[in-house]
Amino acid sequence: MLPKRLAILTYHRVLPEPDAARPGVPDATEFDWHLRTVRRWFNVLPLAEAVERLKTGSLPPRALCITFDDGYADNHDVAMPALQSHGLSATFFVASGYLDGSAMWNDDVIDCVAGARGAELDLEFADLGTVPISAPGQRQAAVMLVINAWKRLPGSERAERVAQLRERFPLRRSQRLMMQPEQVAGLKRGGMEVGAHTVSHPILTRQPIARAREEIAGSRAALEEITGAPVTGFAYPNGRPGKDYAAEHVSAVREAGFSYAVSTAWGTARAGVDQYQLPRIAPWDATPARFTARILRALYLQSEGVSVPSPAC
Repeated sequence: MLPKRLAILTYHRVLPEPDAARPGVPDATEFDWHLRTVRRWFNVLPLAEAVERLKTGSLPPRALCITFDDGYADNHDVAMPALQSHGLSATFFVASGYLDGSAMWNDDVIDCVAGARGAELDLEFADLGTVPISAPGQRQAAVMLVINAWKRLPGSERAERVAQLRERFPLRRSQRLMMQPEQVAGLKRGGMEVGAHTVSHPILTRQPIARAREEIAGSRAALEEITGAPVTGFAYPNGRPGKDYAAEHVSAVREAGFSYAVSTAWGTARAGVDQYQLPRIAPWDATPARFTARILRALYLQSEGVSVPSPAC
């Protein structure tokens, strides 16, 4: 008999309607068929329950959970109503330091590039040269160039670069991108689970360990105050084992009182997997058949995702 595994889907946003500046991000219509598909073919569980059932060996076949990272306002305004309409729940891992309606730095990059005029983007100030943006796909390529170049910079240096970008290519964004505290509380009241995702979303391996511990524990404390309920789950920012977090961060998450944590290692989880390094799947397929096939392959053909060695308990 094949071992029972747990598939955990990872999302960030569900847009009200398609956005050319954010290809690959599902809109409400696409997310609706995602939910119809998983409800039909899989046993969708709340993540905290699924983790416990993974430990006890009581998972149902084709077990699946839905998660969101970061804390975008559309998680509350678009994703939650869709989930409720299908009788499903999800876990939302929120970076607590952005709960004033502000934006994460990568969204500033996306919106600056999307609004830039002309055929080229002058990025000489960031030692990235001059980048064409007139042909289809070139703006997205420019966005990825900037994000990949700045992702692992120290937070203060990255903030300075983003500020320089905004001076040259002013934002034209009107809506608030991230949730307000009341929206986070609304997720909990709406039957969703709220998990932590640090305070300011740093790459933990680039932080002194004392600072990383503050980010991990501080996010939990802030979200528990907002929701009035225990916060038991954690998601590592960026989430690549051995690159974005290490064994010392796994230990810090455990010591902060979390019951489980998720990474972005690709795969599914089975009994015996480290519950503080659960792998996930990013559902990017464009049709229900391919979407379903990807999850089934992961459940029945793939092993759990790569993890970093856990520290001695």
